[in-house]
Amino acid sequence: MENDNIDWREVDYGDNRDKFERDKKAVEEGLWETLERSGKKISFVKDVIALFKYMTDNRVQWYRKGIVVGALVYFMTPVDAIPDIAPLIGYLDDLGVITATLRYLGSELIPYYGK
Repeated sequence: MENDNIDWREVDYGDNRDKFERDKKAVEEGLWETLERSGKKISFVKDVIALFKYMTDNRVQWYRKGIVVGALVYFMTPVDAIPDIAPLIGYLDDLGVITATLRYLGSELIPYYGK
């Protein structure tokens, strides 16, 4: 790819960069509360934490972080396809979004487990 040598942190992203920063801040503020509230009900907490660590790594390109921000915002939002208050199945849609994100990013996430 011809853009591999670009330092993506120095590119001017305009409004997209501002929206990403706002969404990232919302994730940072709400993620721990959501995990505390639902952590005992879900089995993919370690995946969510790895995604958070990936998102906060300065070496990761912003548009890849944007994918993670979207997945984590969906996870944190109580209003989604299957309400989280539904017993047993309430987190299936969240699991689907997190799993799709994990599969998309693949081995890039391995270093973020257990950090």
